[in-house]
Amino acid sequence: MIEFVSANIAPIMFGVIIFFLLSGFPVAFSLSACGLFFGFIGLELGLIPAALFQALPLRVFGIMQNDTLLAIPFFTLMGLILERSGMAEDLLETVGQVFGPIRGGLALAVIFVGALLAATTGVVAASVISMGLISLPIMLRYGYSRPIAAGVITASGTLAQAIPPSLVLIVMADQLGRSVGDMYKGAMIPALALVGLYALFIIGLAIFRPKMVPALPPEALAYREPDGSSGLRSLGVLALLVTVVSVALGQNYGALLAWLEGQEVPTPALDETIVVALTFGTMLALVLALLNRALRLGLLSRIAERVTFVLIPPLILIFLVLGTIFLGVATPTEGGALGAVGALVMALSRRRLDMKTLIQALESTTRLSIFVLFILVGSTIFSFVFTAVDGQIWVEHLFDRLPGGQLGFLLFVNTVIFFLGCFIDFFEIAFILMPLLGPVADKMGIDLIWFGVIIALNLQTSFLTPPFGFALFYLRSVAPASSYLDRITNKRIEGMKTGDIYRGSVAFVIIQLVMVALVIAFPELVTGGLGEKTKVDLDTIQIQQPPGDAGSWGDNGGGDAWK
Repeated sequence: MIEFVSANIAPIMFGVIIFFLLSGFPVAFSLSACGLFFGFIGLELGLIPAALFQALPLRVFGIMQNDTLLAIPFFTLMGLILERSGMAEDLLETVGQVFGPIRGGLALAVIFVGALLAATTGVVAASVISMGLISLPIMLRYGYSRPIAAGVITASGTLAQAIPPSLVLIVMADQLGRSVGDMYKGAMIPALALVGLYALFIIGLAIFRPKMVPALPPEALAYREPDGSSGLRSLGVLALLVTVVSVALGQNYGALLAWLEGQEVPTPALDETIVVALTFGTMLALVLALLNRALRLGLLSRIAERVTFVLIPPLILIFLVLGTIFLGVATPTEGGALGAVGALVMALSRRRLDMKTLIQALESTTRLSIFVLFILVGSTIFSFVFTAVDGQIWVEHLFDRLPGGQLGFLLFVNTVIFFLGCFIDFFEIAFILMPLLGPVADKMGIDLIWFGVIIALNLQTSFLTPPFGFALFYLRSVAPASSYLDRITNKRIEGMKTGDIYRGSVAFVIIQLVMVALVIAFPELVTGGLGEKTKVDLDTIQIQQPPGDAGSWGDNGGGDAWK
């Protein structure tokens, strides 16, 4: 028995922790207890030297000294403050009025607002609950298919896990030993492509199944001009003007920079050009709207003014966070601090911030941060002992016989993570499996930024997969369970069944898996925005000694070796 345990302690250890996770026992304590218990067994069996455990406290203190992890409480506080500032309500109301007159417009508005909330709040629960409370009654009122309405809201809320500043990406970067900024850059294109796939699905329904996603009737439009028109033409002209100016600035940014500095400058990076162009376009729209309102010029319609004033604050906040990170002005931790301050200012400007709200946000932020930290400490203890008993060799042997090389490894890992996501929280998967899978992926020559983005997109599906998809439960908590009398139409509307919510998630889970497959098939979607890596050939490195120092380490009579 002792020989069997000694030879198989790594798989036994892994099986025990999976059992505890599936049993529902607290994750942090399961990881810590399992690591310490098997560490004691390893000591008794002579598999682990006693001196090795002296390094364990240093590993734990290293977690607390990790500045990157400070981004988690900053981004969490930013999201909670924004969720209480009423930004989601204003965005959904305004964007819904813009897209409402077309078939599928409400669903497109939810997707667009979900992407904006993801880039600002980054909190799935806040996004799903806000959009469920505001958009779902309107969709049910005007005849939207119940599964489609539920699926759009839950899927759009989970975009917070894919679009930077995502907490999942921060954890991935930390566990894989890569830069958070590079992880954000790598995830940007796949995340926006996922938003595009959601929109294409709704557009396809609007074309082939128009009854499932009807347009809003004219009487449902709140913003009307004095002549009775919708005012959307003015909004279209403003959007076209801002787009043309932004594109022109982006194409000529390098020349403009050289002219301002009076000398040749290096060609600006693509990230810098895009951020500067979008910032200038945003400020141009804001200036035009302010002048139009202050001078009563009448150039912009009511809806154009409303869209500008509602969209500008979150776009400015996105620049404060992601723009400063992409430009290299701030680290992710500093960007999170800027975002938290910006959210506080925005909430104060809307008169939505009081001491009670601030205390609630701080308490929730502290609770989540401690939750993450305890899981990370537990996973560190577990992985420390697991590595000490050569568990990483056992994990490598699990995958070295898989057919297909890198592709076979990626397909197998993503299949396992997808099914684990149906039962286990994404934090648990990231903290437990990434330290085990990361070294294997690196040894196989897989770019770890690419690998991290693939896993992050896969983990996003864990919020939508029955039976334990958190986004499904968030919507269930705010969706009407029984029939009710609508206050606008005075018609009785049937409630939302749990089966409708589950069925609505299926199509969007498939879309997310298609996006995972596209990222695996086309790594350039991730690596294309990271720039070229500098390769160092160790065989060509030459170390030359500066002239005049030849005798510094020589033997000059025995006493001049340190001259």
